[in-house]
Amino acid sequence: MALRLEELAKTIDCTLLDPRAGRQAVEDVCLRSRDLHLASLCVLPQHVECAADCLRGSDVKVCAVVGYPEGASAAKAKIAEAERCLDEGAGELEFALNVRAMLACDFALARDELTAFARTVRMRSANGGRGAVVLKAVIGTGRLDDKRKKLACKIVELAEVDFAQTHSNGAPVAIQDVELLRDYLPESVGVKASGGVESLDDALAMINAGAGRIGSPFALEIMSYAAGLARVPS
Repeated sequence: MALRLEELAKTIDCTLLDPRAGRQAVEDVCLRSRDLHLASLCVLPQHVECAADCLRGSDVKVCAVVGYPEGASAAKAKIAEAERCLDEGAGELEFALNVRAMLACDFALARDELTAFARTVRMRSANGGRGAVVLKAVIGTGRLDDKRKKLACKIVELAEVDFAQTHSNGAPVAIQDVELLRDYLPESVGVKASGGVESLDDALAMINAGAGRIGSPFALEIMSYAAGLARVPS
């Protein structure tokens, strides 16, 4: 592996986005994420408080996914949800860009929602003295054509968030989408590949395509496999 195990771990977010998951399932994933020193555990807002309790004192952040999956709910509701997640211990936030607005060519609406979200979170973090919160904009790459993907990159750049993230609508994320985002975003904005990353080979392919973060519900299996490889004598 070109990446050291510790570096690989800090590029991977474990995703647990099943609304049916109970507290025990969240706690189990938290414990394994702690042991593997992943970058973050991404959960729905209703699981943030439990995850924050379990991960307190570790180097794994809680990432709340707001407006999942298509950002169609009202902007005020999404911002209020984000603020509640911050209060409950989230250190990272993923905000779903309004796919319906993008498809309807209402780019101003998508831009204004993301900008308002980013501004609110930055101000709240600064006023609360809690340090910077990592912000990721989830782009519905599985539903947008290349023209809209490029416009989404511009919206993300204007909002000054930290990452633009693919969302493949259930299909494996295309390497071409990761490459497109990397090409059309400034260096100050990272790319997160999420969707269909099920193996170590998948993760490394996305990193080679330009992703700085990987999101996967198979993150624990990927890192366990990578750790096993690292223990095998060369």
